[in-house]
Amino acid sequence: MSEGPSITRLLVEWSNGSSAALDELTPHIYRELHGLARMYLRRNRRNQTLQATVLINEVYLRLIEQAPIHWEGRSQFFGITARLMRNVLVDHARARHAAKRGGDAVSITLEETMALSPEHAPDILEVHDALCRLGQVDGRKARIIELRYFGGMTYDEIASVSGVAAATVKRDLRLGEAWLRRDLGGRA
Repeated sequence: MSEGPSITRLLVEWSNGSSAALDELTPHIYRELHGLARMYLRRNRRNQTLQATVLINEVYLRLIEQAPIHWEGRSQFFGITARLMRNVLVDHARARHAAKRGGDAVSITLEETMALSPEHAPDILEVHDALCRLGQVDGRKARIIELRYFGGMTYDEIASVSGVAAATVKRDLRLGEAWLRRDLGGRA
């Protein structure tokens, strides 16, 4: 992610009521979010019907429907949008499962960390359910995985949002991924 200080400054100004800051901020965050969405959706290898633009627009709608947020910086912003992106993807997958003529759910893999072949990769609902189970066992590890894979955050950005050291983020990410591999491996 680029332009950190500029985005942080604009987010804070927007929180303080500056509509000019929002106008200046929108193209920057849209570009970054669109890139994250494209990267994330590109990992999907089957039955992809959601486009990056649609995903980002839905995230934006959900973001503005929330109560006003006092933005502290770009890491907080991308942390919140990571959660919203995950929710949109899960809702989309659930809708596809519920549709009478629907097919399989959107297949989204954690291929960078999962040692599963593409044809056996878990879909977004399986990943979501596994992350929920991990969250019950260790909420911090589940949140770190969410920030990394749904938010595209760096170790340092995650450390800043989570209030832990970057080394702790790396360790939690590695342990959380191992937990997910074990949990998803039984059904994949």
